[in-house]
Amino acid sequence: MTAIEWIRFLIGSLFILTGIVIFFTELFGVFHFKYVLNRMHAAAMGDTLGISACLIGLMIFSGFNFTTLKLFLIVVFLWFASPVSSHVLARLEVATNEKLTEYCEIYQDVNDLERELAEKSADETVEVVEDTKKREGSVS
Repeated sequence: MTAIEWIRFLIGSLFILTGIVIFFTELFGVFHFKYVLNRMHAAAMGDTLGISACLIGLMIFSGFNFTTLKLFLIVVFLWFASPVSSHVLARLEVATNEKLTEYCEIYQDVNDLERELAEKSADETVEVVEDTKKREGSVS
């Protein structure tokens, strides 16, 4: 094998191993998270990224030919289809789960969320200023 073939082999193997690690991380999230939306998020992100990494590794192994084009089209399809299907399933869960407030906060109005985030940001700013004053006072 020439040096270029070894480099292709190593880079392709790295992508495939990365995809396998992502799949195992996805499995951990699917089986250890308690709430369905958390499990679904882990599965969707793992599928999109893990399959893409494995297919890119196979594209590198294959070289530049028609098979590589087909693998690339599969990656593009998965990058569009998986997030859309996950979003649809999440909306279905939110719309049909009557006990949703047990797992998360529900905001009826975007203004309520913006107001809460602004208050939290203001509180954090005050804490940072107080910490800075304490440090300056202890240094002097």
